[in-house]
Amino acid sequence: MKTFKKVYVEITSICNLACSFCPPTERAKQFISIEQFTTILDQIKPHTKYIYLHVKGEPLLHPKIDQLLDISHEKGFKVNITTNGTLLKKAKHKIFGKPAIRQMNFSLHSFDGHPGSTNRLEYITTVLGFAREAVDSSNMIVSLRLWNLDQDNATNLERSRNREALAIIEEEFNLDYQIEERVTPGSGLKIADRIYINQDYEFKWPALHEEEDEGKGFCHGLRSQAAILTNGTVVPCCLDGEGVINLGNVYETSFSDIVEGDRANKLYDGFSRREAVEELCRKCGYRKRFG
Repeated sequence: MKTFKKVYVEITSICNLACSFCPPTERAKQFISIEQFTTILDQIKPHTKYIYLHVKGEPLLHPKIDQLLDISHEKGFKVNITTNGTLLKKAKHKIFGKPAIRQMNFSLHSFDGHPGSTNRLEYITTVLGFAREAVDSSNMIVSLRLWNLDQDNATNLERSRNREALAIIEEEFNLDYQIEERVTPGSGLKIADRIYINQDYEFKWPALHEEEDEGKGFCHGLRSQAAILTNGTVVPCCLDGEGVINLGNVYETSFSDIVEGDRANKLYDGFSRREAVEELCRKCGYRKRFG
């Protein structure tokens, strides 16, 4: 039986922002139901202990996220949430103190990615306030993400925006250094107990209209991770936001059978040979990170 380091469970395909780096999904806008979520957790239980409530969509939008977290805890899962953080004030009472949450990832680059963003100081201060309070009262880990660098060492505009954000963080945590001097793209820098800052290069979502390469390389899809979209579609990784590599639907076929199916095994075996057998994988630049 395949086991995974993590399984992404998308609880909504809806987002409250329209960020330039994240193309909106063409799928139907929907929230996962309590019954669907429970069914999914029962199916993936033998395969993983860790779930990530994200693929597309903003998880804090889900009106019953508190119930989803309680169910996750009852079934023994540890939960990671990736959020843009803009709904913290509205959703805090639903997530604060929930023992299921292992880690919260805040995509701070969403502020500049969304054209309508206002008041950077208030936004970041709210996130940092939540982070401090959560870490003080639980075992939660917090990751503050700025994934907007480009390969040419960031444009002047990006550098300026990031400096504003990092200056707020440095002041909040009384750091005696500039974060850029110590952080390495792709890895975390610890700035306080269980609070980390992560800077990385902006990645491009793969799509069938993108240019295809020779298809060499490796990916952890279906090896350390799998993902389930709100509509039940199982895909090999968190970057297949449109369900292009549709391995099956958990509302029709068991997750165990899906990840051992013919299409799944061909993809898995292909990457064992360092070959991308799926068209979408041959149009995904993320694969090149792993050689």
